[in-house]
Amino acid sequence: MSLPLIFFGHGSPMNALESSSLTQGWAQQIPAKPPRAILMISAHWYTQGSAVTAQAAPATVHDFFGFPPALHQFNYPAPGDPALANQIASLLAPQPVRLSTDWGLDHGAWSVLTHLYPDASVPVVQLSLDASLNPQQHLQLASRLRPLRDEGVLIAASGNLVHNLRLLRWHSEKVPDWARDFLTPVRQWIEQGQFDQVANYSQLGEAARLSVPHPDHFLPLLYVLGASTAADKLSWFNDQFEHEALSMLSLRFDAA
Repeated sequence: MSLPLIFFGHGSPMNALESSSLTQGWAQQIPAKPPRAILMISAHWYTQGSAVTAQAAPATVHDFFGFPPALHQFNYPAPGDPALANQIASLLAPQPVRLSTDWGLDHGAWSVLTHLYPDASVPVVQLSLDASLNPQQHLQLASRLRPLRDEGVLIAASGNLVHNLRLLRWHSEKVPDWARDFLTPVRQWIEQGQFDQVANYSQLGEAARLSVPHPDHFLPLLYVLGASTAADKLSWFNDQFEHEALSMLSLRFDAA
């Protein structure tokens, strides 16, 4: 049985410590077949060139500041999987992939995974986002990861379809027009399997510029789309908006 593909709209790292409808939505995504390992693509490892974590025991990276001490002290001691890291590097060839020992699991990974596997028992490998690639190239790169689904690897990605911290409005869940003008066609393209259109999201002009002012939180979505097949069944979850500038909308592909 092929494992699913999951894109998580992750939002604030404080979600690691909290229980809400959002985190409950994450917890419900545990695959029926236990994965032997997880490949995570997070918005928060944006590098020049591709890299993959290759340690036996990746560190918990606290890639933020200004949050409560409990969050800075949070530890997610999932083991790594150096053999899987090497396999990923081989699958992505001829794209060069650096085997990294200077990163670990950042909050885009552990703030979500702690709600799926709180005991941190499943090995996790994280793949970076190569800043030198355009969205179409990310989509194509993702397709090379597809065989992992048949080998017990859960491919998960973490970001946000709409992410504009400069436009945050606290205590508001309103969806602004510019975000709706972006999300509506992107969601339709995904439902219709038009993933090249999704990768060409900048065609949406001002709505895209405001929704994706930097590509880091949008690009992880392309790895879930690129590793899917036409036979996969799509489902949506956590269809909610936070602070007028963050879409928590998430999706999953299950093998038919």
